[in-house]
Amino acid sequence: MSDYLKENISFTLILKDNVTDENGKKLQEELSSQPYVKSADYISKTQAQDIYIEEFGDDYRDMLEGNPLFASIDIKMNANFTQPDSVMAIQNRLQANSAVQEFYYESKLVELSNKNFKTFSFIIIVLSLLLGFVAFTLIDSTIRLAMYSQRFLLRSMQLVGATNSFIRRPFLLKGLINGFISGLISVALLITLLNVMLNILPDLKALQDFNLTILLFAGIISLGILFTIASSYFVVNKYLRMHLDELY
Repeated sequence: MSDYLKENISFTLILKDNVTDENGKKLQEELSSQPYVKSADYISKTQAQDIYIEEFGDDYRDMLEGNPLFASIDIKMNANFTQPDSVMAIQNRLQANSAVQEFYYESKLVELSNKNFKTFSFIIIVLSLLLGFVAFTLIDSTIRLAMYSQRFLLRSMQLVGATNSFIRRPFLLKGLINGFISGLISVALLITLLNVMLNILPDLKALQDFNLTILLFAGIISLGILFTIASSYFVVNKYLRMHLDELY
């Protein structure tokens, strides 16, 4: 979301009145090849006039001779280059061009977007870590409680000669199945939540990234499997190493 909004901040390069359309389009092509530019659109004096009349409903052509508006280039920058210091460096570089009259943008908007999203991202990270810690603690505690009720069964299996790997196998398999099922449930709930949010805020569709979404779902299922297997493994090993009197 941060990148999407930053890349939709408009930067306008106003050209001097004597710059021809050919030179303006050439400058626009040069800008499009720069690493900091996401898109660059050339607006001629005639196009600027038509846009003004359409937006403001004020046809000044009957009162003025000629076109007082300037040609310009509307620039959208890549998110990594929308930091205030980066924008300032780009502004100085572009204003050094003899064809450029002014480099205009909302400096307050750039500063606020960076500041607010840093704060917002920090809050999201802290909440995510906190909720993740709580979730994993609950999962681990549940597995430990389930294993506690099976501790004498583990001892009985040891007494009849079962190896540790043989004893662990069914518990690890159960952990794998539980982790996979819980991951699928989580993905289903997230898909439902996503659809609800898209119905409420259709504009969120612009932020969707199919590949990242699939990666997220795969990561959730994988973490569910890995964590339940790892927790089951360590808990089973704990009871396998205990002496008989420690089980009571």
